[in-house]
Amino acid sequence: MGRKQLACLTAALILLLTLCGCGKVESGRESDGGEEEKIQIGMSFDSFVIERWQRDRDVFVSVAKELGAEVNVQNANGVVEEQKKQIDYFIQKGMDVIVIIAIDPASLRESVNKAKDAGIKVVSYDRLIDDTDVDLYISFDNEMVGEMMARALVAEGIAGGNVVMIGGSPTDNNVPLVEGAFKRVMSRHRVGILDSVHADNWRAEEAAAYIYANPLKVAKADAIMCGNDDLATQAVRALAETRQAGNMLVVGQDADLAACQRIVEGTQVMTVYKPVERLATRAAEEAVALAKGEKIAGDDVTLINSGAYKVPYIGLEPISVNRDNIDEVIIGSGFHLKEDVYLNVPGQMPE
Repeated sequence: MGRKQLACLTAALILLLTLCGCGKVESGRESDGGEEEKIQIGMSFDSFVIERWQRDRDVFVSVAKELGAEVNVQNANGVVEEQKKQIDYFIQKGMDVIVIIAIDPASLRESVNKAKDAGIKVVSYDRLIDDTDVDLYISFDNEMVGEMMARALVAEGIAGGNVVMIGGSPTDNNVPLVEGAFKRVMSRHRVGILDSVHADNWRAEEAAAYIYANPLKVAKADAIMCGNDDLATQAVRALAETRQAGNMLVVGQDADLAACQRIVEGTQVMTVYKPVERLATRAAEEAVALAKGEKIAGDDVTLINSGAYKVPYIGLEPISVNRDNIDEVIIGSGFHLKEDVYLNVPGQMPE
């Protein structure tokens, strides 16, 4: 081989080695194709029986995607063992973050601990998984929800009267917070609690079943406090059959479309609007931050006692909605359309 050929070959080898060196990734995870891997978030829902959960899902997934993350959404359909399997699956897949809307928080402690042992961040969404070292609990102020329900009844003149409480799932740890605050206000205004029952797994049909099975108690009541608007829907339907709808004060929460329609119709006094877009957006932002190794921060971040641990907590403020502010709060925010809210009373539709 001549000197010129040897020199050219040597130069080519040096250039090739230089190019290979430039192709190294200095930081960030890398996929087989050389591109940085996306953040992976697993999200396990209790179920989609409650109307609002679909909004939470859609907003969370959309925001997370904008921030460069992929979300694997699973629906446990109200079955605790199924939710455990979903969390195990997320652990096996090596998710960066697992977001859990717990069916029964007490039953998921071991699953959360397994995720934490695997180095996975865990977000307790809307319902606190107590006695676990979750990385974030984000929800609405549930005691404020109960107070708003009670104050709405007081404003309607229930002082000295009687109320029946049809609450949500007894395994949902938000339920005692809402009900405890509600009862405290009722006690201050000398309102008697005729009965307090709960709907397993938030099954709304149990509210109607109670109305049918307890006509004497219902007849003595001035109001029915429903754990959410889904329960209120079934309760009002049962009351309508006995011609009590409109004469019985009914309150709920979640601002479901059916509840907003009942408010303008006059068969439900109020609902508690929880702007889930804010909750889901913030949760997605914080989940991505956790995946990047960042700490939860913000003026609204506090610590809450989960039992065995103190965990970061973000509690957003709900809004009480009645006939006086429904146009501003619900329609003005775009949560529901005006024509949908006033579907059954078009003559009352505002200009």
